Amino acid sequence: MDKMPLLTPYKMGNFFLSHRVVLAPLTRQRSYGNVPQPHAVLYYSQRTSKGGFLITEATGVSDTAQGYAHTPGIWTKEQVEAWKPIVNAVHDNGGVFFCQIWHVGRVSHYDYQPNGQAPISSSDKGLTPQLKSNQLDVAEFTPPRPLATDEIPLIVNDFRLAARNAIEAGFDGVEIHGAHGYLLDQFMKDSVNDRTDQYGGTLENRCRFPLEVVEAVTKEIGPDKVGIRLSPFGAHAEAEDSDPEALGLYMAEALNKYSVLYAHYVEPRIVKSGVQAETSHSLLPMRTAFKGNFISTGGHTKETGNKAIVEGSADVIAYGRHFLANPDLPKRFELNAPLNKYNRETFYTPDPVIGYTDYPFL
Repeated sequence: MDKMPLLTPYKMGNFFLSHRVVLAPLTRQRSYGNVPQPHAVLYYSQRTSKGGFLITEATGVSDTAQGYAHTPGIWTKEQVEAWKPIVNAVHDNGGVFFCQIWHVGRVSHYDYQPNGQAPISSSDKGLTPQLKSNQLDVAEFTPPRPLATDEIPLIVNDFRLAARNAIEAGFDGVEIHGAHGYLLDQFMKDSVNDRTDQYGGTLENRCRFPLEVVEAVTKEIGPDKVGIRLSPFGAHAEAEDSDPEALGLYMAEALNKYSVLYAHYVEPRIVKSGVQAETSHSLLPMRTAFKGNFISTGGHTKETGNKAIVEGSADVIAYGRHFLANPDLPKRFELNAPLNKYNRETFYTPDPVIGYTDYPFL
């Protein structure tokens, strides 16, 4: 019997993957004091298979990058050292491990900022209070201040140093978080960016800062170790674009110039966290324009993942909630086994075991 497409091997740059089921980056909020914890060793190693590809939860690039409790960083020596045993555990199990590097921008509160200062963004447009994922508590956001033109190189440098630190921690590469309404997305999306300098206005200007980050990171660690995640069609954290297809296509073409390893695009059907919608849009134009490896994510089932690979609309598929709840997801796909149901209520709770490392294996 032929292997299902998701379980066929794939050579992604210098990495030999034994299958195409990727652990998507998932915020889990269990890194107390922004330092990765020993319990993450078990969590990530449980989800590692020989030749599997994993991406960490979003990891802050600096002390201004945080917007949630207990999310990890990679800007201090202590954080770098704390990541090492986690990376080693994934490597010991034969996995390939990338660190997703992140700045939340305006999706923050002065409680999470150094000296209680205002969060930074492309503009001074604030976020309206939003229901948290438990659908009970309300998250409040502090109005941001727009970055001055001459401050932007400093943030670019934070991403560069975070990438260097990730390599020092032993990671195989980094994924730049350019999606989901966070800082880089706040520059790309015209509903947020109202700047009049060279970082605002035209599509080219709005994409300038994210591409400067790509350039700095690829120069620092090599393009063969760099991916980027983008959600042009998304409206996460009130960041949406009036022409998402043009934005997605512009970035796909611009990324070719830097020879990055992969582009990781969120499917157009994902409007924001937990919200899917019917759409006539497709990632195919971006997939066609981009010359590197293409990862698709967003609400995939085994069937849609297989279909995407057969049709050539993606090379590999990233799974989030299903992988969270099924540490042996590739094996379950292979055996056509039923999947554990995920429990949304424990996605972001700080418990080091419950809803984290206690999902059963087959």
